[in-house]
Amino acid sequence: MFELPEMVTLAKQMNHTLKGKVIKKGLLGNSPHKFVRYNRKHAEFEKLTRGKKIGGAYVKGRWLLLSLDPGYVLVLGECGGKVLFHPVGSEVLKKYHLYITFTDNSFLTAITQMWGAYELYKKDEEKNRKYIKGMKLTPVDDAFTFNYFNGLIDGLTEKKSAKGLLTQDQLIPGLGNAIAQDILFKARLHPRHPVDTLTKPERKKLYSAIKKTVNEVIKKGGRYDEYDLYGSPGTYVRLMDKNSAGKPCPACGTKIKKIQYLGGTCYFCPDCQKFEK
Repeated sequence: MFELPEMVTLAKQMNHTLKGKVIKKGLLGNSPHKFVRYNRKHAEFEKLTRGKKIGGAYVKGRWLLLSLDPGYVLVLGECGGKVLFHPVGSEVLKKYHLYITFTDNSFLTAITQMWGAYELYKKDEEKNRKYIKGMKLTPVDDAFTFNYFNGLIDGLTEKKSAKGLLTQDQLIPGLGNAIAQDILFKARLHPRHPVDTLTKPERKKLYSAIKKTVNEVIKKGGRYDEYDLYGSPGTYVRLMDKNSAGKPCPACGTKIKKIQYLGGTCYFCPDCQKFEK
């Protein structure tokens, strides 16, 4: 699944490669997938996108918004899979969940694994879309300061663990289970560590780990197992993932442990990330 860094990478590349292109034909998926969400019928989508010019792309959490001028916004939300640009002369895909051909005969496709949303809104109506409306600040927003982060924790109305803070309830939009593992390791926090017991130095360390990890993944074009607009994998290799389980911790040499927690797998060092009940 794309997380914030991959969406930022895609948006930057779209602004470089797609901006100004005119849509010749826009098609929704030809391969049924029960976890792909559309808000338009096929014929309606094709009619509304025809002749539209690609404007700017920007990101809100795990949602990428692409202006189709005049008057519309294409929303790609919480996608897993590949969103690819195909230069002129590229082979046409047999299966897709989104297919947009431009007047210069280059095209854009999306193929989904797990789930995703490909939705078309009249300009400004996308702001009322569930999960976008009222979205909190993300780690790439200038206003995501330590004071904001500190206030976010102080404002919690229910108990949260460190992993829950990073991955649940859109408290910090854009983060998912994958990137959370490295953040927690760098902050030296166990996934189950209660947020309400964090000292101010621990809060600062967690805040710093969030900012540094997100920026590093963006700088490296995403994680190694996700792909950018041109079909190239990112170069960020996670410290804590399935490949690290049972292997020595890069900091202390203790074997990395694997547990199931909050609906996903967690990888952590039982020595560096101690948890005392």
